[in-house]
Amino acid sequence: MKKICIVFQTILVLGVFFSSCNLSYKAQKDDNVDVEDELVYCHEQIKRSLQMIKKDSCLLPRSINTLSDQWNMIDVYDWTSGFWPGILWYDYENTRDEVIKHEAERYTNCLIELLNPKHRGDHDLGFQFFCSFVNAYRITENPYYKQIALAGADKLASFFNPKVGTILSWAHIDKSMGWPHNTIMDNMMNLDLLFWAAKNGGNPDYYRIAESHARVTMENQFRPDYTNYHVAIYDTIDGSFIKGVTNQGYNNESCWSRGQAWAIYGFTMVYRETRNKEYLRFVEKLTEAYLKRLSDDYVPYWDFDAPSVPERPKDVSAAAVCASALLELSFLEDNQSLAAHYWTVAERTLASLSSEKYKCGNQKPAFLLHATGNLPAGYEIDASINYADYYYIEALYRYKKMKGLQLAKKN
Repeated sequence: MKKICIVFQTILVLGVFFSSCNLSYKAQKDDNVDVEDELVYCHEQIKRSLQMIKKDSCLLPRSINTLSDQWNMIDVYDWTSGFWPGILWYDYENTRDEVIKHEAERYTNCLIELLNPKHRGDHDLGFQFFCSFVNAYRITENPYYKQIALAGADKLASFFNPKVGTILSWAHIDKSMGWPHNTIMDNMMNLDLLFWAAKNGGNPDYYRIAESHARVTMENQFRPDYTNYHVAIYDTIDGSFIKGVTNQGYNNESCWSRGQAWAIYGFTMVYRETRNKEYLRFVEKLTEAYLKRLSDDYVPYWDFDAPSVPERPKDVSAAAVCASALLELSFLEDNQSLAAHYWTVAERTLASLSSEKYKCGNQKPAFLLHATGNLPAGYEIDASINYADYYYIEALYRYKKMKGLQLAKKN
């Protein structure tokens, strides 16, 4: 705790903007996460899930309702279909359990159907192919996975509108709704597939497409206080920004917490790929806006601006996404005081998520409780959800590797 206090004092002296954070976190006996224990926990929960779900099927687990202990299953066309194979790949990378590898391969291969020309797809192709095939290629170096991932990037790139400069989200939406070209904040996450493809034998122009999407989003989809609009609406004729609205937040001017987490993660990744300091300075502002509004246990409410009523739900998925992003940002940051602060916030977030309050434990075979999917639409409220689990295990594995790098430097 002494080291943590020194970091905060340094930040205050330097006048860094995080001095305005209103967090009142009560330090635990040990803010360090026992990452090995938590990864073992994830492995055991995965084995429980594999025992419960139907074998030899391409149905994948998506969510578990509040009062249930059974997974709601989805087919490969669901936007979340890449997260379950991605979870399995991270678990295999950590455990080298061949049974887990077999299941990761099987579920990943199920997603080849997304390349069927009859399936139109949309921006979620990034989530679907990156979490599954790119992770598979990264871990196994099997060129087969690379080939399929590149084909997924080709399909994703087809939704880029050069007049607007962004990738279309929700291609199925009827334009009569007044959304001629919409881009949701979630779409920042899908740029990873395009950047990856441009570096790995795909169309090099995908780098330009990804960077264009990031820049147009940065210039239009945020308020002066650096909170995000969930949805940006653009004119398809002249490419101009029309308005910002919400689909999953409290209202059009509120800050949906997972959207802010998507933005932090997405722009961290854009800075990693471009090394343009403009994106680094921007993501610092996005992080400041998130932390100013964060509750004292480091797990945000579903929407930062929703009325403070007792039943206002938390969203562990936003916390897990942000924890993973801040771990990476702490290593990319050129301001050492901020880097230390981001690391501390990520560590405390993981410590909170790994507590009895937020872990499923014996209640359910998922990793985490208290995620919020789509409250305005009335589903997956206070649930366990596969993308919360995916970013949780990703964050844990990043934390493990980065702690190893820190120890190596000290030695």
